[in-house]
Amino acid sequence: MKIIFKNNVKEINGETLFVVVSSKNKDEIIRENGVKALFLKCDESDKMNLRKLFLLVRKMIVVAKGVKAERIAFNFNDFRFKNTNLSDLELGEMIGSQLDFANYEFTDYKTPPEEGFNFIKEVFVLGATKEIENAMLKGGVIADEVNKTRTLANTPGGDMTPKILVEKAKEAVRGTTVKVKVLGEKEMEKQNMQAILSVGRGSDEESKFIIMEYLAGPKEEKPIVLVGKGVTFDSGGINLKPSSSLFGMNMDMSGGASVIHVMALVAKMKLKKNVIGLIPSVENMTSGKSYRPGDVVRSMSGKTIEILNTDAEGRVILADALTYAQKYDPEVVIDVATLTGAAVVALGERATAIFTNDDNLSKVFEEIGEKTGDYVWRLPLWEEYENEIKGNLGDWANVHNKDSRDGGAIYAAIFLHQFIKGFKWVHLDIAPRMTSMAGENLAKGALGTPVRLLYKLIERTQ
Repeated sequence: MKIIFKNNVKEINGETLFVVVSSKNKDEIIRENGVKALFLKCDESDKMNLRKLFLLVRKMIVVAKGVKAERIAFNFNDFRFKNTNLSDLELGEMIGSQLDFANYEFTDYKTPPEEGFNFIKEVFVLGATKEIENAMLKGGVIADEVNKTRTLANTPGGDMTPKILVEKAKEAVRGTTVKVKVLGEKEMEKQNMQAILSVGRGSDEESKFIIMEYLAGPKEEKPIVLVGKGVTFDSGGINLKPSSSLFGMNMDMSGGASVIHVMALVAKMKLKKNVIGLIPSVENMTSGKSYRPGDVVRSMSGKTIEILNTDAEGRVILADALTYAQKYDPEVVIDVATLTGAAVVALGERATAIFTNDDNLSKVFEEIGEKTGDYVWRLPLWEEYENEIKGNLGDWANVHNKDSRDGGAIYAAIFLHQFIKGFKWVHLDIAPRMTSMAGENLAKGALGTPVRLLYKLIERTQ
């Protein structure tokens, strides 16, 4: 999608659909004097808020695509609402990102129709200053990396193995100053990363540990370390998932995909920060080599993990990644994972579950989440929960030691906390926001959560 800025209506292509924010009772398309206009139904000004504004901008694209429009035009001033509390630059960036966000659709495996796929090709914007124009273009760059994250996550598991994810990581940062290193299984053996190796053992595909380093801040500045779960397909292992739960498990590397493209975005925006990305990538498959319920695995930290359920594999591989993160003496470690169905049970599909040992960080994430649309909601990380994950044969059990499903998202976070104590840390369970839901004015499939959230956090701290 190309955004073109114009000074007046006469400069705009005659076949363009003009969008007008309206108080009409419904969305309505009217043609008068050769001009085709879409009157976009909107709440009264005093009832508008930022969440509704996200939906309104996306709806503009969705409705236009529904009538096969290829070009639209609108006046920036139509989207100024007092209650959203956005500056003009923030509004410009938001609109620029949401336009591309709504225009995205995953078509890589579809045969193109004769007339081509239905996308908006050009957007003409009236009423924007040069500063707003730059903000909108910046929003488009952010959206591009979000959409690339969605494409990675949407790709079927057979075409997205750990080896392929490595190549995609390198491709994402090509031409930037990000350095990519990769540990194979032999290198991980030397690092005693048995937690990662145990999970990946059942697959014919070699496990990988991807290290992405962007060092553009002061040398003495401690880095922000991002850790993304990269399970390219999750069968559940010996604790095989039921058939209905296997669909979508190609997206179990969504956390890893988001870290890859946050790293790319930070580099492309040339932020003056030190940022590290770590992605442990495995397939969790069933074979004679698979790790088993009852196994005790010694992690890189030296702590042992009693495997009570092989389908709780994400936290096992993250244990080694969180230990590795400590090599960087980080300012903060943030892990991102489609970790638990329990987070979906707790929150529905509208917010990421956030866990942290830092109250101020929690507030910052909530504030940024509201402005980016990557909403988060905090769940407890109390020490008392540790009793339920203490192992019988090993130090820690990878699920509740009484075989209870209660509080699953919390116990997963408590487990991870054992491998990062002493450091400032945030855990984002993005399972609730792995895919879009009805009413969001977005294509079906992966959402690219939380690329916008993490990027804005890093930008804010530079």
